[in-house]
Amino acid sequence: MAKFYTSVEPKLQRFIKEQHVFFVATAAEGARINLSPKGLDALRVLGPNAVAYMDWTGSGNETAAHVRADGRLTMMFCAFAGPPNILRLYGHGRILPHGSADYRKVLAEAFDGEEPLSARQIIVLDVESAQTSCGFGVPTYEYKGERSSMPNWAEAQDDLAGYRRDNNLVSIDGIPSGHVEEDEPVT
Repeated sequence: MAKFYTSVEPKLQRFIKEQHVFFVATAAEGARINLSPKGLDALRVLGPNAVAYMDWTGSGNETAAHVRADGRLTMMFCAFAGPPNILRLYGHGRILPHGSADYRKVLAEAFDGEEPLSARQIIVLDVESAQTSCGFGVPTYEYKGERSSMPNWAEAQDDLAGYRRDNNLVSIDGIPSGHVEEDEPVT
């Protein structure tokens, strides 16, 4: 039932592109495990061993803090429509800070230069292995569309950089996220 791959083969890439939601899991020594749902057409396949997603400003910045502290990152995709399937991508993550040269390159090449107002960073997963499993226990759901809550929230903010300063510099366990403001130098 489960099958391992050493890369994100074309059939797995097609499966990823069909999904409207994915999940990101991280952990750091002594910290709570983090599991976050993602959507909003944020994910791009960069190649057979790399995927990236646009990380929007949120109430916390756990994924970035854990990736900087530990590196391990897992993404999971579930088929909520069509044939059952679960895909997990295992590897190590990299944070591309907003405005950095690497960020601008991935933004231009993978996101056609389109940047949401609340873009905080791009998170890249260097895929070491992929695994599919049956997905027989995953229920089916009908996709109705993306929520407008995030873009609307970002547009309503008077000081998005201030919000990130107040809420995104450390994880809930006090681990630095490494987040920098757009006008600060990126090292």
